[in-house]
Amino acid sequence: MTELNLDDGKILDIQRFPSPNPKVELKVITYLSGGLRVKGMLAEPKCKGRMDGFLYLRGGIKNVGKVRPSRIAQFASEGFIVFAPYYRGNQGGEGNEDFAGDDRLDAFSAYVLLKSFPRVQAVHIFGFSRGGVMALLTGIQFPEAASVVTWGGVSDMSLTYYERNDLRRMMKRVIGGTPEKYPERYHDRTPLYGLENLESPVLIIHGVKDHNVSVDHAYRLEKRLRELDKPLECWYFENFTHYFPPEINRKVVEDLTKWMKTNGKR
Repeated sequence: MTELNLDDGKILDIQRFPSPNPKVELKVITYLSGGLRVKGMLAEPKCKGRMDGFLYLRGGIKNVGKVRPSRIAQFASEGFIVFAPYYRGNQGGEGNEDFAGDDRLDAFSAYVLLKSFPRVQAVHIFGFSRGGVMALLTGIQFPEAASVVTWGGVSDMSLTYYERNDLRRMMKRVIGGTPEKYPERYHDRTPLYGLENLESPVLIIHGVKDHNVSVDHAYRLEKRLRELDKPLECWYFENFTHYFPPEINRKVVEDLTKWMKTNGKR
């Protein structure tokens, strides 16, 4: 488990942001994470009352896979208070991303931030693509999380290195070398080895034809969770890749948020 500082998750600044949805309010929040000023986007339904929190953990790195206001508003419109960290070094935040290394603290601090809102009840964790690793690591860090959903998610960092020729240069630069040279650094970024401490129900969503994050990531995660007898559901889509058609995507968003409300811990 990673030790958090007392200041991690502390809000330093809030700026309003134009919302694509009249029923959802957007804000850019600057918060503390490991002594760094990191930014993220908050989406709140304008209706009153308490509701569950939704920690949205983006994929990609730097400008690839940036948080999209319309996506965050989409999840908020399903009845959640959503917070999506940009991760360190992005969009005016301090520090540098290191692909699920120290920057996992940005997700952990964001979880603490979300929990601090008086309107927020239970907090669900969602990760897409590289965000899958971040979501699982955060679920391991916070066993009380209501649920964990990984969509097209990475679960094994070494497997990503071997599968993605186009990412190898970046991974060597950010992680410091190859899996052969620094196996412990890739092991540390692979949540499969810490799932004993995960207590939240898990939903795995994956397109079988995904070439960005192969379905093997989902299969390895499913296998390990079943070995540990953890609560689990899997939705595999035989004909889809990393990105689902818009109509299907909207339906899956509706279905996964219903799953969270039905299966999440209270």
